[in-house]
Amino acid sequence: MERWPRLVYDEWKDTLATVHLWTQIVGKIRLKLEPFVNHWWNVTFAVTPHGLTTGSMPYGAGRWFSIDFDFVEPRLRIAGCDGEIGGFALEPMTVADFYGRLMRELRRLDFDVAIYGRPSEVVEAIPFDSDTVHASYDAEYVRRFQHALMQADRLCKEFRTSFIGKASPVQFFWGAFDLSVSRFSGRTAPPHPGGFPNLPDWATRLAYSHEEQAVGFWPGMAGLDAAFYSYSYPEPPGLAESKIELPGAWNSTLHEFILPYEDVRTALDPDKTVLDFFNSTYAPIADLLKWDRAALEAH
Repeated sequence: MERWPRLVYDEWKDTLATVHLWTQIVGKIRLKLEPFVNHWWNVTFAVTPHGLTTGSMPYGAGRWFSIDFDFVEPRLRIAGCDGEIGGFALEPMTVADFYGRLMRELRRLDFDVAIYGRPSEVVEAIPFDSDTVHASYDAEYVRRFQHALMQADRLCKEFRTSFIGKASPVQFFWGAFDLSVSRFSGRTAPPHPGGFPNLPDWATRLAYSHEEQAVGFWPGMAGLDAAFYSYSYPEPPGLAESKIELPGAWNSTLHEFILPYEDVRTALDPDKTVLDFFNSTYAPIADLLKWDRAALEAH
């Protein structure tokens, strides 16, 4: 497997849609069990050498378990603190089948968790237990995505190190299906207008309660292949006209700076290309929002 493998949205869009929904089911289990943390940081996944993990989740007062997506074997793994082991192979199956198998495995291990049974942040929110539309799994392409995700995880962590203000962990959000890290000025932000599909506006406002710059990696959508991104909330006037390191550019539809993954993987120095993009987009955001950069940045 290449360290920077080729990723073309149209070549795995059906698998991407299916895996996205699988992760939402597992993510909603984490949402149900974990106490709330600002910006919904309690619900995210972490990147592992084999895929994605919920990490340890509490179940009642004295038990814990985790759920891992192993994209190398490939397999879904459930592990409990008292030696419970469960899971099943990741292969082509409907979302409804995945949902049913996961819930049966959890009950077999005496972890009974009821979740809200519809996906979030997607336009077509088919209930999990009746979704027979999404059923693709291309194991080769998912492994490619995993390798790209590990590279993005490493570079997002590198970018985080030069900031000493409040910053998020590097984490995977299963709602939008992206890896992200955020820097904060410390000031509250104006209420977010919301408008994300199948996500309550109050939940969006909790996520964007404070001024931030977010950077990360996303597998793309119709008309846009995988890319690194950078945006701010709020978006200051003049941000779209800011000069940044090429080949990054402002995307007026998304209201984000976008750096195509293909430009990164074919660059002479992929690491420098990504970090230059992150840093060159941070500077105008911080300056236009009048952040106290001397207090927030490591020197």
